[in-house]
Amino acid sequence: MNTREVTQQYRLNQWMEIIRECRSSGQSVASWCANHGVRQSSYYYWLKQIRVTACESFPALSTSKQEIVPLNIPSPSSRGADFQAEEVTSAIIVRFGAVTLELHNNASATLIENTLKALNNVR
Repeated sequence: MNTREVTQQYRLNQWMEIIRECRSSGQSVASWCANHGVRQSSYYYWLKQIRVTACESFPALSTSKQEIVPLNIPSPSSRGADFQAEEVTSAIIVRFGAVTLELHNNASATLIENTLKALNNVR
């Protein structure tokens, strides 16, 4: 990591602390900024930079063509009398304001990590 990257990471960490402090204060952004001598334009610039960095940390989408695979799902009447529907449940359910995140046992660690990073910046 070069000096420029270290400096950028340091600034991002400082900005995240400022954003967290403002959001956890219970005040509006305008009120908090006025009380702490921070310009609102700076606050929103920092917030944008944090969001851009969080989005860039997501893995790149595959550009390969994906094929549609047909599924033959038997109708309930053709399954037989001893068929019992299996209820799908989530291993973890996280509710964060209006956002609900359901994690299943087969979710990858990378997906979970990136999702939680993104949720960290959700208001």
